[in-house]
Amino acid sequence: MYSDNPYVFFFCALGVFNCFLLSIYFLVLGFRGRIQNFLFGILILLLIIRIGKTVYMSFGPSKSLLIAQIGLSACFLIGATLVFYLKASLYKETFGSRSWKIHLGILGIIIIIVGLLKPYSSNIDFWNDYVVWFIYSVWGGYLMWSGSIMRNTLTKVFRSVSGSTTFDRWLVFIYLGNLLVFLAYIIGYFWLYLVDMLTFTIVFYAIMSFFLYSGTRDVIFQKTTEKYRSRKISPAEAHSLINSLAFLMEKEQLYKNPDLRLEEVSSRMGISYHKLSQLLNDNLGQSFTSYINQRRVEKAIDLLKENDLFTLEAIGYESGFVSKSGFYAAFKRVTGKTPASFRK
Repeated sequence: MYSDNPYVFFFCALGVFNCFLLSIYFLVLGFRGRIQNFLFGILILLLIIRIGKTVYMSFGPSKSLLIAQIGLSACFLIGATLVFYLKASLYKETFGSRSWKIHLGILGIIIIIVGLLKPYSSNIDFWNDYVVWFIYSVWGGYLMWSGSIMRNTLTKVFRSVSGSTTFDRWLVFIYLGNLLVFLAYIIGYFWLYLVDMLTFTIVFYAIMSFFLYSGTRDVIFQKTTEKYRSRKISPAEAHSLINSLAFLMEKEQLYKNPDLRLEEVSSRMGISYHKLSQLLNDNLGQSFTSYINQRRVEKAIDLLKENDLFTLEAIGYESGFVSKSGFYAAFKRVTGKTPASFRK
């Protein structure tokens, strides 16, 4: 249906190329000692190997069965990589953790042995009748495991977007994106072969748009400094500091100051700005900017509910935003709606 369409080829091939560059970045340059970044790079690389196989088999001048085998084999590791990326992100696992190495190692050995003993080129029926279904079953099983890991985060995001962090929404994007790609493969197996390729490309650009739009790359991908790691804030102290921060914001409404800085807030709380930054990143999963903007949006929501006479620009300025565009962007990021649609 689409295999002769040059626009579809360009759209999908560009997505594969961009995704390949992204995977290399996280595996080489963006690693920064974080297992989360490393696993994210592996996850993206595995996905593009599989999608690249579809692009090649659909648009390539020749059909190499070895490439088809490599593409199918990559699916065997996608689910496990997703599981351990989510675990590393939610539970702060370190690079020294052995569990992800064991899972990926065993799965890798299995698919390599099968590929050597029963290569796809001379055992197509065996692969289509047994191996492919085994690969998808393993992938689906790991997706179910991922769903159990993400249960609380999914509940938090879907019950209250404003009550969830950017990091929560990022992980939901990654999980749902992988789920959609998996379902697209199942649908493509029985119906439209290229639906998986198109779905992946759309999901990839949606995730990257969220990543760039959120403006909180430090929360998602940056490494916690060694100084912070050696001085973890205890749960009791973190709870007390979070309450103090919330009380300070509510009482003095510091978020209304468009030039508010981290140092000023930490000084008011009587702690160092390093500790406040650590509190926001480790315990709330937010950067200082995203936390303050969320407070501003919450104030704007109150104003929208209380008064129909204020213009939207006036509400934005009253809430601490310095521009209409900044107000609209932050409001939609937190609530999923524009101020105008929320008011209606």
